[in-house]
Amino acid sequence: MATLAAPTRNHRTLTASELPSFMVSAPGKVIVCGEHAVVYGKAAIAAAISLRSYLLVTPLPRDQRTLTLQFPDIGLDHSWDIDRLPWEEFNAPGRKKYYFDEVTRLDIDLVEVLKSSVESIKGKVLQSAAACFLYLFLSLGSQHSPPAIYSLRSTIPIGAGLGSSASISVCLSAALQILHGTLTLPFPGMLRNDMLLQTKRINNWAFVGEMCIHGNPSGVDNTVAVQGKAVMFKRRDHNLPPEVTPLNSFPELPLMLVNTKTPRRTVEQVANVRKLLENYESITQLILQAIDKVAHEALDIIRENRFAHDRTHSSLIRLGELICINHGLLVSLGVSHPRLERIRELVDHAGIGWTKLTGAGGGGCSITLLKSEVKQELKDELSHKLESEGFERYEVTLGGDGVGVLWPAVSRRQVDGGYVDEEITQELFFNAEGVKEVERLVGVDLGGNVHGWRFWRLADK
Repeated sequence: MATLAAPTRNHRTLTASELPSFMVSAPGKVIVCGEHAVVYGKAAIAAAISLRSYLLVTPLPRDQRTLTLQFPDIGLDHSWDIDRLPWEEFNAPGRKKYYFDEVTRLDIDLVEVLKSSVESIKGKVLQSAAACFLYLFLSLGSQHSPPAIYSLRSTIPIGAGLGSSASISVCLSAALQILHGTLTLPFPGMLRNDMLLQTKRINNWAFVGEMCIHGNPSGVDNTVAVQGKAVMFKRRDHNLPPEVTPLNSFPELPLMLVNTKTPRRTVEQVANVRKLLENYESITQLILQAIDKVAHEALDIIRENRFAHDRTHSSLIRLGELICINHGLLVSLGVSHPRLERIRELVDHAGIGWTKLTGAGGGGCSITLLKSEVKQELKDELSHKLESEGFERYEVTLGGDGVGVLWPAVSRRQVDGGYVDEEITQELFFNAEGVKEVERLVGVDLGGNVHGWRFWRLADK
């Protein structure tokens, strides 16, 4: 069992052979209120959840000159020769980008150039993930970039509308900038302006990663994954980025997330609402306006100082009631699903909280804001019923931290009243089975045993 001491020198001054393995983590997200109405310029609130992606970076000796991306959750394991990557094209005059540049669109010619580097990988999803990684690596690095293995695990259900791709893009953005010495690690007493600058740079390149995967993302998912807590956003003009307002005072709240495991098609649900608007314009507009009103009422509650300090206050009940109202309005738009309604029925019968669908609907996930002091036996009984009907249930925290770093990648465990440090190796990382085992090994949440995570926090904890 290896015991590692934290480095005493700034990571920017370390040579490649001295760099320790390190980890970066970023959260997923849920829409608390405002789905579908946000498409029509209304407000929505998105918040971080404690399900997260974890990226382990293992630097290699300089003479190896290989770059490896491992993502067992989707079956991706591929290596490239760093010296044979298309550096000439990415470094061409007028095309070269730097870590401090603000990039708002992809260079289509460079996207095309990358196809030959990923064509041997089977499957479009895997090719897309690899191309995203290479686009960021070639933009942020150089031909002299240190070789390394990038190993990804995620506790976020993929394809469930929980921001898994944005979480991964944030991890890659932060890790690449750390490895190249262009990002300052967070430290106690770090000035807010410095913190803002670092998060802006992480977010900017995470958005580039999201463009590689989704083409025209809103930027909301990666913003939540970087900053944590919550944001309110509006997109009045689809030719312009959305207006994003950070809600740094958003309190951490207990949440139950349930995955229906029913495939969801966002495009189809959005089209259904559009058709409803065309056929019943005045009625549908009233529903969309009511959803907007719910989002603003929720914002007023969130901003109340007493809400952040007293979870048993009537404010929690008011927020829960708004969540239920929002769900009813979404049902009126026709975007729910029998599986989602079954979850709501079971939760209502148990009486443990307030439930709504989150995201596009038509399947996907539901969220339940839990009441204070819910008896464990009630939660256990509900959990058994949900699992017996094929649902996947998670107890998570809403409104937690954003992107964080564990430098070096060391797990500190409590043993016989003391602490033992153990290096998090690729073997340990990949052998952790399921959400609970990954979180036990490297988790940043209260249930994890790992000390030493540091966050680029924009709000006091």
